[in-house]
Amino acid sequence: MTRDEMKTSQDWKTKTLLIGAAIGVLAGLGAAYLLVQRAEREGRQPELSAGEGIKLGLLVLGLLRQVAQLGE
Repeated sequence: MTRDEMKTSQDWKTKTLLIGAAIGVLAGLGAAYLLVQRAEREGRQPELSAGEGIKLGLLVLGLLRQVAQLGE
């Protein structure tokens, strides 16, 4: 593999990771915003019960599995 091929190989990997990170940050901020809005509407501090945490974790795992299957 030549130096140019290695650089090109790294460029798409870096771009993919940066885009994925940006999407993750935006999704996390959106989720936090919705949680805060719900708490303000109900007039209390945001709480995440153990059951809600488990549901959220399983949803994230399902989403990651779906993303992994996109290329197939």
